[in-house]
Amino acid sequence: MGKFEKEAKQLLDAIGGKENVNAVTHCATRMRFVLADEKKANVKVIEDIPAVKGTFTNAGQFQVIIGNDVPIFYNDFTAVSGIEGVSKEAAKSAAKSNQNAIQRVMTMLAEIFTPIIPALIVGGLILGFRNVLEGVQMEWLGQAMKDGQLVFDADGNPVWNTIVQVSPFWNGVNHFLWLPGEAIFHFLPVGITWSVSRKMGTSQILGIVLGICLVSPQLLNAYAVPGTDAATIASDWSWNFGAFSIARIGYQAQVIPALLAGLALSYLEIFWRKVIPEVVSMIFVPFLSLLPAIILAHTVLGPIGWTIGQWLSTVVLAGLTGPLKWLFGAVFGALYAPFVITGLHHMTNAIDTQLIADAGGTGL
Repeated sequence: MGKFEKEAKQLLDAIGGKENVNAVTHCATRMRFVLADEKKANVKVIEDIPAVKGTFTNAGQFQVIIGNDVPIFYNDFTAVSGIEGVSKEAAKSAAKSNQNAIQRVMTMLAEIFTPIIPALIVGGLILGFRNVLEGVQMEWLGQAMKDGQLVFDADGNPVWNTIVQVSPFWNGVNHFLWLPGEAIFHFLPVGITWSVSRKMGTSQILGIVLGICLVSPQLLNAYAVPGTDAATIASDWSWNFGAFSIARIGYQAQVIPALLAGLALSYLEIFWRKVIPEVVSMIFVPFLSLLPAIILAHTVLGPIGWTIGQWLSTVVLAGLTGPLKWLFGAVFGALYAPFVITGLHHMTNAIDTQLIADAGGTGL
């Protein structure tokens, strides 16, 4: 007899029996069910089962918290129920029928940004360490000097040295660390368009190429745009087609433009796969998907996405640093736990990434 065989039988009865289970899988601590009718699940009875620590519904899945013993419980449950377990991806696919429009959007954003998080963590640690090396004045390192004179700030206070000013070694480390730091944040659109293609089940290499076309050295760097006047952009940074021109603006570190461009590419590829004969699809589907996506990115989606991203980061940054930051923090903190339960917390990944791009960091 399995360790949790009795509890597994109780859970099977409480969720409405075998007929009410469309799919079942598990993660690190929870059983994840896709139920035909969630109303048949008796939550009170389920939470009274000794092995169960709680329940909630998220992203169309009825989740039962078991703890670290969930693999053992899962094996006992599938044994007593006769239900064959499925992969997490299959369970997510089955759960979509139980999701509303907002939940589907949040799930999509989560699946797009989650694969990028390890790179963002590395990039964040690098930026933080570089800020300590080059941006933090330390009195014990002595007062800074310029042209043989001690340096003071506008208020007459001494300006102290930073680590990179007194140590050639750490100055070299600081410069070296900018290599991965720049790769992660300046070329972030490449990762986003790749992840969108991966999520949508379309050609990932086309997603990578599209991302490169958003940050190519042929384009005016996004960080240089505010300091470049419109006349210079029109004359030196545009594709001139005679009757009209398209600005050659890069989208380094931009989240929303890359997200919109990646979705456009994926939907174009899905459309052309349906209408182009399979015998020539390998030739025409990539061509008719990538080029229009690049054009859309640089004419419509990029500018719109840039504007939306700036508005979003401005509003959130104002909430975090403005006079009502205490209220913003209290409201956000109070809502975050319900956000996690419903899956809405995944939307903060996009906001965090946009804040890092525009403000150099995130307080969320």
